[in-house]
Amino acid sequence: MSKNAAGARAGSEQALTLYQALRATPADPFELVARRLDLSEAERERCRDELIALGLLDHGHITPERPAPVVVAPDVALLHLLQHERDRLESRLAETSRAHTTLETLAGPFLRAGLEPGSEVEVEIVDDPAQIRRELADLTESVTDSVHSMLTGAVRREEMALELEWDRRRVDRGVRVHAMYSQRVGAVPEMVQHLAARTALGVEVRLSPVVPMNMVLADENFALLPTDPHDPDSAAILARGPGLVRSYRALYGYCWAAATPYGHEEPAGHGGGDGLSEQQRAALRMLASGIKDEQVARNLGVSLRTVSRLISEVMQELDAASRFEAGVKAARMGLLDGETSGHTA
Repeated sequence: MSKNAAGARAGSEQALTLYQALRATPADPFELVARRLDLSEAERERCRDELIALGLLDHGHITPERPAPVVVAPDVALLHLLQHERDRLESRLAETSRAHTTLETLAGPFLRAGLEPGSEVEVEIVDDPAQIRRELADLTESVTDSVHSMLTGAVRREEMALELEWDRRRVDRGVRVHAMYSQRVGAVPEMVQHLAARTALGVEVRLSPVVPMNMVLADENFALLPTDPHDPDSAAILARGPGLVRSYRALYGYCWAAATPYGHEEPAGHGGGDGLSEQQRAALRMLASGIKDEQVARNLGVSLRTVSRLISEVMQELDAASRFEAGVKAARMGLLDGETSGHTA
């Protein structure tokens, strides 16, 4: 373990110890509890920042009458975290929708007839598949830095060999190639072979549960997008110019960070949630919704001891060290989708 990694782990352990002490004495000031644990000023600040970042400590309600920070229960913090991430994603998707509306407006008769001289952004509507292939082939020779692509579905069989040839030529020229696909393609045998072949050539491939649209970006000067994100066979928008391409690079970067590197998927039955029973899944969803153990027990018709056992089994299945980590992993895996069966007021 590196020195930095060891330091980060030590910091997290200190933050956990401090959090447990704060929960044990919620009326005591933060500084008093931290001094009891012999934390230095730097360690106190680091732990404070870490707990606030995790949503486990709320400093927004401190007053002279109440100098102690509000300590937030892990399940409540998890709900806030999930809501925050959902809000961020919805905001990003709304920005993407607005960008597409703008593009549709730009791609009207004016741009079809000709571009404004000196315009920083050039936009063209292309409805001929042969022309799109020519543009991508030309791109292979002209790109100098990077190519980023995302695809909502599988590659057509007749296009796989051509895509591999483009990869080979781009990588040989030192161009970075990133490719993102929907996780669904992992169940298509031909695509599994194709992704393995791309990876072997040096392409960095990732899989994501959500791929918003088909997209090809090159350097900061080229973007190929669908006119209708919900119809992969719709005419394409061909855009050139950094003013527009940078916006799509930001969207791509957000999706890329949330995707999983190809070949690094967690094995089925260990850490993937496939081994969870319906009862375990129901308990997990209810806890992530902020329901206390006692209510979970009543909803499921079991004892508190059984609920504790169920959660312990869930944590083991998800390879999580805490309920909070189990909730985060479950959200990322999509295990929290659906109704929290048995939830009553």
